[in-house]
Amino acid sequence: MANLKQTEKLKLEKLFEMSSGYVLDFSNATFQQFVYDITKTDIYNSKFEHFGDSKAKRLRAFWQIESDNNVGTLTKEMLDYWETNKKLNNEKINDNENIIFKDCIKIANRLLGVKAAEEDIALETTEDDFLKKEFKNVSLDKLGIDSMVVNILNKRLEEIRKNLKSGSSLSAVIMSGSVLEGILLGTAISNMKSFNQSSSSPKNRDTKKVLPFHQWTLSNFIDVAHNIGILGLDVKKFSHSLRDFRNYIHPYEQMSSGFSPDIDTAKISWQVLQAAISDLINNKIT
Repeated sequence: MANLKQTEKLKLEKLFEMSSGYVLDFSNATFQQFVYDITKTDIYNSKFEHFGDSKAKRLRAFWQIESDNNVGTLTKEMLDYWETNKKLNNEKINDNENIIFKDCIKIANRLLGVKAAEEDIALETTEDDFLKKEFKNVSLDKLGIDSMVVNILNKRLEEIRKNLKSGSSLSAVIMSGSVLEGILLGTAISNMKSFNQSSSSPKNRDTKKVLPFHQWTLSNFIDVAHNIGILGLDVKKFSHSLRDFRNYIHPYEQMSSGFSPDIDTAKISWQVLQAAISDLINNKIT
């Protein structure tokens, strides 16, 4: 069994576009051939049907069954395939994709026993420092959003604390994502001009006009908040991870991915939420 953390699986699944059962642009035949060429393993052997028959489910089974070396080797080649396709199709790699791609490279290298370069070690230390930061007396009252919404969100903050104490990991993760989206929407409503004029604002494909806020995704709010300078880069990166965690509110999505958040995942989600609140307060638009 490969030593993959749940958070690492989520990053790989995101980059390899596995949410709908597919894996990148592979057909069944090309996926089978690709895996065999790299690992000399038949991905369509019955032992990889543990989660189901789709390409994504077979890859998840591969992660669970195969060794660190096999999973690392295949992952490295799939990352190269992903990057090559982007270049050949003249597709720009956006900031979030680039962050996840680099993280996935580190995952593959770790599985293969490759030591990180000095600059990567420095980056990992920065991430560790981020997760170790303490945020005392987290309060939403200074965000400048609707007081009625603040009352609701404060109750949810208290519920998250209770979930963490009781070990209710999934509840803490989902609730943290909910509060993050709530505070970002509230901040956007209070600063409509800044959010709507951002170069990262989502637009209608036909009219090129900025979409109304109710059509924005959590990802849109995170990217725009960073673009206008009220969320730091580190908070943006981890906020996208929280967004991915929160997506598993759908039972069938959780079942198909095999995702089961532990208390560490819940604590990361809570840390991200606190850091986001801190950034929004300290970088408040005047």
